[in-house]
Amino acid sequence: MSMRIIPREVIVEKVADLCFKAAVDLPDDVYRAIKRAGEREESPIGKSILVNLVKNADIARQERVPICQDTGVAVYFVEIGTSVDMSQWDIYEVLEEATTLGYTRGYLRLSVARDPLEDRSNSKTNGPPVVHLKLVPGDKLKITLAPKGGGSENMSALAMLKPLAGKEGVINFVIDTVRKAGGNPCPPCIIGLGLGGNFEMAPFLAKKALLREVGERHPNPYYAQFETEILEKVNASGIGPGGLGGSTTALDVHIETYPCHIASLPAAVNLNCHAARHASIEI
Repeated sequence: MSMRIIPREVIVEKVADLCFKAAVDLPDDVYRAIKRAGEREESPIGKSILVNLVKNADIARQERVPICQDTGVAVYFVEIGTSVDMSQWDIYEVLEEATTLGYTRGYLRLSVARDPLEDRSNSKTNGPPVVHLKLVPGDKLKITLAPKGGGSENMSALAMLKPLAGKEGVINFVIDTVRKAGGNPCPPCIIGLGLGGNFEMAPFLAKKALLREVGERHPNPYYAQFETEILEKVNASGIGPGGLGGSTTALDVHIETYPCHIASLPAAVNLNCHAARHASIEI
């Protein structure tokens, strides 16, 4: 089987453009969800916040400026076809170069520190990015960028529950996480819930869950119903838009699962702010 060659410079340029697009264009599904929430919200303050979020998204799209000043850490979900020739480039290096180009060329805020403790100075490249790779059949390269701001990321959580905790334990963990977060993750949020796997897999599942379109239910009816149940309980918390009260604390709850050890029930919550940004390209 012949291998497909994708020039390095093509990937760099397309991903650099993706960085800017993700920063300024709120996905249509999120935009519609915020607009619908504003029509339903009974709290005057909550309604005002939601209406202004729609206006903010409109201005960002029209004037080509970021939706939020925190343009986040660049998180990439990459699917590489097994027939793509990767001998000419290193995908990690390519994405780091593209991130630097996209963020500096687009005058997007650079938000990455060089080191967690020893050197908190700005890397001035917004890199290195976080990269998740998956090999798939075919000769395509699909790249999804999900810029993740610090406010919502800081409010995420992981719990290694016991299996006997069951659905009730998971619900309590999610609600407790959302209550502790309050207005910090800039609600209304999208809640990614990763269940199963192990200590490192559950948070990945939670972040991956954030890529699903708002309103799209889990293909398994059991988890589809569970998503709806959690969403109703979260929105009954009263936290509301901006944490200032109301019935729209979350726009949606998305669950991703993976088999796990018989003695474990890993659960992770990854919160996304109202600026739930993501964009994809296929090369």
